Amino acid sequence: MSDSLILRNGASNCATRNPGIDLLRGLAIVLVVFNHIGLRIPLRKTALVDALPVWLLNRLNYNGYEAVFVFFVISGFLIAGNALRRWGSLEHIDRRAFYARRFARIAPLLLILVAVLSVLHLLGVQDYVIHRAGQSLPHAIFAALGLHLNWYEGQTGYLPGNWDVLWSLSIEEVFYLGFPLVCLLASWRWLFASLLALLAFSLPWTHAALAGNEIWQEKAYLPGMAAIAVGVLGALLAPLWQRVPRRTNRLLGCLGALGVASVMLDESVLWPLLRDGCVLMLTLSTMCLLLASRGSSTRNGWATARGLGWLRSWGRLSYEIYLSHMFVVFAVVRWFKFAGANYRNGWLWYLLTLALCWLLGALVERLLSTPCERWLRKALAPVPSNARSALPAQA
Repeated sequence: MSDSLILRNGASNCATRNPGIDLLRGLAIVLVVFNHIGLRIPLRKTALVDALPVWLLNRLNYNGYEAVFVFFVISGFLIAGNALRRWGSLEHIDRRAFYARRFARIAPLLLILVAVLSVLHLLGVQDYVIHRAGQSLPHAIFAALGLHLNWYEGQTGYLPGNWDVLWSLSIEEVFYLGFPLVCLLASWRWLFASLLALLAFSLPWTHAALAGNEIWQEKAYLPGMAAIAVGVLGALLAPLWQRVPRRTNRLLGCLGALGVASVMLDESVLWPLLRDGCVLMLTLSTMCLLLASRGSSTRNGWATARGLGWLRSWGRLSYEIYLSHMFVVFAVVRWFKFAGANYRNGWLWYLLTLALCWLLGALVERLLSTPCERWLRKALAPVPSNARSALPAQA
């Protein structure tokens, strides 16, 4: 996960930020954090089991994988949509500027993270040492920077948690590399749209075909690319969708929310009917929510509801939180065990984890991501004075 987890154009563009996209991204990153702490302090073992059903607590803990696919859809939607606004059409993308912007956004924090993890491994710090047979620090570094950490894990097994989160970034980076080149076909609109739709709807089959390797099935390129293709299709539909009546837009938003909730909360009921099609249902439902967020009711609807500002702020910091949250998870879990590992009170440690993850993400964004991104953008791709328009944040 990454730009999906992950995308921003700088603080100066806050006014053009889409609250609906921030809200979706915020929900997704919270579920990722819940997943990673839930593997170590399950909610079903806490006092919450006295008030909430076990199935709900389990779904809160184990939707991290589905949340990453939500990020993939958002990434395709933002990247394609912002390219359309900046260059007018996908076939006219300025490839040098596109690559420079992606590098400026992704590379600084990724390089810093890999450097920190390498030092922790060399120092022998527990939770950060690469120890599986067939794995090594040089190979992990090469996989993380060579856009194939997902493949490396599929071949050798899981890496330590802070390395493992980079699997989704490998998929997105390959998408960034190929997207401007594939867009050369965009002048043949029906061919381009047909290829995107073919890739998008291939998701159930590409996912099912990899069932022999659990890690590779979760982290392979094609299912992730299929989810990103759904987002790109949504971006192509967005200009048309903005003209639909408000009632139609609200209906689409409700259908999208129902689809996402069905997969996230009760996939066990859908699985016998749809099996691997559940992931496709999730991506299409996410696209519906993204289109609804761009529709006529955006400013006065669910996206700007009071009390959700904290979740939107998580969405704005999603890339930083995604890459840094495992430092917090490992520290909190060790503190939890040192304090006696009282699982009944384990839910309180979730509150601490969420607060610290947000704080660390905000510090990383303020002190590292934004300054480095601004400097690199000025150095690699100065914005021309006649630029078409400012792009929304996190794109």
